[in-house]
Amino acid sequence: MKKSLKLGALVATGLLAACASTNQDTPNIKAAPNQTGYVQSPFGNVVTSPFAEQPGSPKGLCVRSPWWQPANAQVDCNADLMPRSAPAPVSSPMAPPRAPAPVVPAPAPAARPAPAPVPAPAARPTSEKVTFAADAFFDFDKATLKPEGKAKLDDLAGKIKGITLEVIIAVGHTDSVGSEAYNQKLSLRRAEAVKAYLVSKGIEANRVYTEGKGTKQPVADNKTAEGRMKNRRVEIEVVGTRPVKK
Repeated sequence: MKKSLKLGALVATGLLAACASTNQDTPNIKAAPNQTGYVQSPFGNVVTSPFAEQPGSPKGLCVRSPWWQPANAQVDCNADLMPRSAPAPVSSPMAPPRAPAPVVPAPAPAARPAPAPVPAPAARPTSEKVTFAADAFFDFDKATLKPEGKAKLDDLAGKIKGITLEVIIAVGHTDSVGSEAYNQKLSLRRAEAVKAYLVSKGIEANRVYTEGKGTKQPVADNKTAEGRMKNRRVEIEVVGTRPVKK
């Protein structure tokens, strides 16, 4: 390497001497300092030495002129003196994208129990059911109303006027004296006597129902006179409705 540098220096010295002689031949032209800092050929190319290579340079060793300074360094001659750019940051491998967190649906609000249905207000009845009962008693083996029986039927007819009549049921009875067949007919005649009296008081005939039970439904002991008298009767029931008072 030292030998190569010496040879390069000799070549540079020779070239400088040639340049000086050229300047002496033309004394009117002053040699301007070489602004490149390197020895140049008459064609403006930098003179290089073929005997050595500059580290980092693709050419041979560039011959520096006496005016060379680091600021004049060229890339082809002194790549080692050129400012180095900061190495590009090594990008780290990209982290794989994180999977989005699963979206947890908000819990559905608890279903509210359906409100209990409000019962509709009960319609206020406009009428009420009414019933009346009465007994009419008869003499032995008779179907004729006694005065006391007529009085009870008169009272019953007065009550009927204040209601909407549905039906009047009259059921006749007898004591145990006599045959069953005879007493059956007698009980029915007593019921018919009650109906006829009520119709005479303005009651519609088709509203009165009559029936005879004979001796089948006694209310007292037929062995006594008092008991037999209680069994000679007609049971009367009135069914109807009347307006409700507001």
